[in-house]
Amino acid sequence: MTTAELGTIPDIKLSVGLSQAEVESRIAAGQVNITPSSTGDATWQIIRRNALSAVNVLLFVISIGLILLDLYRDAVVTAGVVLINVVIGIFQELRAKRQLEQIALLNRATTTVIRSSQRVEIDPSEVVAGDIIVFAAGDQFPVDGLLRTDTPVLADEANLTGESDPVPKRRGDMLLAGSACLSGSGMCEALNVGEKSATQRVTSQARAYRNVKTPLQRDVDTIIRMMTVVVLLLALQVFQAFGGFYGRLPIVETVQASAVLVALVPQGLILMITVAYSLAVLRIAPKGALIQRINAVESLSHIDLLCVDKTGTLTTQRLALERVVPFGVEREQAERLIGDVVASGSAPNKTSEAVAAGLTGAKRPVSEEVTFSSSWKWSGLVFTDEPGVAYVLGAPEVLLAASAGEADGLRAELDDWAGRGFRVLLFGRGETATSLTVDDTPALPQDLELLGLIVLRDELRPGVNRTIKAFSELGIKLKVISGDNPDTVLALARQAGLPTDSTAVSGRELDALSEAEFEQMAEDATIFGRVTPEHKERLVTALARRGHWVAMTGDGVNDILALKQASVGIAMRSGSPATRSAADIVLLEDSFAVLPEAFAEGQRVLRGMTDNIKLFLTRTLSIVFLVFFALLIGQEFPLTPGQNSILATLTVGIPSLALALWARAGHTPRDLGRLVVQFVLPAALMVSVISVAVYDFFLTLTGGNVIWAQAAVTTTMVSTLLLIVLFAQPPTYIWVGASSLNGDRRPAYLVGAMYAVYATILLVPGLRAFFDLRTLPWSGYVMLAFIVCGWAVVVRFIWRQALGDRVWRYGQASIATVLERVDRINNNGS
Repeated sequence: MTTAELGTIPDIKLSVGLSQAEVESRIAAGQVNITPSSTGDATWQIIRRNALSAVNVLLFVISIGLILLDLYRDAVVTAGVVLINVVIGIFQELRAKRQLEQIALLNRATTTVIRSSQRVEIDPSEVVAGDIIVFAAGDQFPVDGLLRTDTPVLADEANLTGESDPVPKRRGDMLLAGSACLSGSGMCEALNVGEKSATQRVTSQARAYRNVKTPLQRDVDTIIRMMTVVVLLLALQVFQAFGGFYGRLPIVETVQASAVLVALVPQGLILMITVAYSLAVLRIAPKGALIQRINAVESLSHIDLLCVDKTGTLTTQRLALERVVPFGVEREQAERLIGDVVASGSAPNKTSEAVAAGLTGAKRPVSEEVTFSSSWKWSGLVFTDEPGVAYVLGAPEVLLAASAGEADGLRAELDDWAGRGFRVLLFGRGETATSLTVDDTPALPQDLELLGLIVLRDELRPGVNRTIKAFSELGIKLKVISGDNPDTVLALARQAGLPTDSTAVSGRELDALSEAEFEQMAEDATIFGRVTPEHKERLVTALARRGHWVAMTGDGVNDILALKQASVGIAMRSGSPATRSAADIVLLEDSFAVLPEAFAEGQRVLRGMTDNIKLFLTRTLSIVFLVFFALLIGQEFPLTPGQNSILATLTVGIPSLALALWARAGHTPRDLGRLVVQFVLPAALMVSVISVAVYDFFLTLTGGNVIWAQAAVTTTMVSTLLLIVLFAQPPTYIWVGASSLNGDRRPAYLVGAMYAVYATILLVPGLRAFFDLRTLPWSGYVMLAFIVCGWAVVVRFIWRQALGDRVWRYGQASIATVLERVDRINNNGS
């Protein structure tokens, strides 16, 4: 809208806006839309979370106790591991925070205001009280403001009220900060800005960084709570046993044992998840996808179904006018009328822009207008110089239903164009006695005279066939949900590489189905055409009810409802600000070709974290069982802090980072209980059994020399727990037990390197003494090698026979039987 055109607005205030002096005076008075930052945790919060966890504080206290007892070496290894983890965690989180903030600036929306009779694009934080804000469909309101124009507006206030139904707004109504314009356009006057906004608290909560925990994070929290309880119970047994050994509670041994036991709580898993998610976001961003909610990384790993629109995904967002087919009028007259209509509309979209680019039209004064919405699928206007005559443009099936008569062969021609992949619109006119709206709802004139057929050509995205093939390789199915003719969409989908047997269904056919039939059709069909926003939302919800993890792409306000229902909502950067705000991911280059890489990254993160859980829990439970069994047979505490630090670093710390980096894409079942019973328990029990046997044997062999026996146990546990790395990501078939073949040889090289590091520690006297180790006779190492090989064969047999899985299924069946009997007893009692 130019400055000259602004003068046509009745209220002179709207055409002029604030002057620069008025803006500066309002800024000086604090009447500016500055709100608290909500981009993430503050630096001090990150430092506190990493450094001052309960386990870290306890380990620091224990380290101080070791220093007071002159056990400097144990103090160093106890506090050293903690400090290294804290420093790495803080560094990674701060680095990720800075980079994420820089990336987020790419997606920041702007606000259009009128100042000194000029339209100006500014940051939302620069809006001042009294500013005249210009908005259109898809824009989000940055402040509370009064609607100052006459065109009715539909607002989405779901972020504020939780109600999904659009709210009609008329001149003088309040437009709330954080709500979005679904249809219509106009101007509003900024009223409440910044923290004075009545809705600032709500919108801040809606937009703020929220540390909502994912299923994996909740699983890890459960693990940590359970292990904390186990460690506490084990500590009580240890201290009771110490009383039996020494007749009292020895200070040195108690503090050393406490250092080992407290370090068993696998708090490092929390840090590892946070870092893994942050790194995934940073790896995906340069490829063209901005993840706005970091926890969406995990959701990406579960996606098995992607719903896309045709435009912007299968096709580019460029349309071209193919031709105009006139009905009952000369071609020149039909093209002139169509050109005038699209040139005079106040809310252009990509379709009207494509028509305007192909036709010459004059901008004429308009007395009434209905802008296009996917809810009614037509737009119309009444020219001031033609009162009582409405010109409408819209979907063929909608205009045909209101037409006075069908042109000869029209349906056959429509089907022919649609079957070849062209987008088709109808143009007509009709008499309107009063208004194009009835009770604030657009009402299409009846007995329309059809004047022409508009044929538009879509352009397939380059490389779309490769992208669809990549989705298939990831196990992700595609469904196309579009507002266009289903036959048109089906033809383009087949050209893009979707299966030739794909079925198409229209929105009207969906309306005729029962809820059960609708849900089944959502599952069976691939193409959905002429659908409304409500259809999209219902389709996503129905698919989710059938157990799918659904991702949904969208670019317009008509997609917001569906995006909010999807497991992962994906918006185009060129889409409306409201749509981008509602999405979990924004495609910075408007190309869904990046999505296979994003989904694969999510799958890699989850698979890597699952492997890390195997390492952490196997080591932790192995030591728990070892201590329990050692005390059960009347032996002393089997590990020192130094030896435990070797186990933590070589068998878990370094390998877990490597496995997270090397993980491959693929769906990973999320069942923590089954993972523990099937993989972790057999491995941990067998490690502890052979370790306690080795401990008891070397105590007997050396006449009760605890240090030698502890060294033998450490060697045994290092050897077996490093092999767990190979069983977690099997490089060859020989290592396949409870995990599928990975084929990557890097874990094998890593294990070899860790063995070499351990051998170096044993060979260097200073390192050997620092970590409380002793060298054994060669015959001792040969014996341990045979024991470790036997352990590997036995535990692999247990995994391949799925003994743990059988125990899991039996336990579930037993629990179900007990619950069923309880219900039966309760029912009989009632």
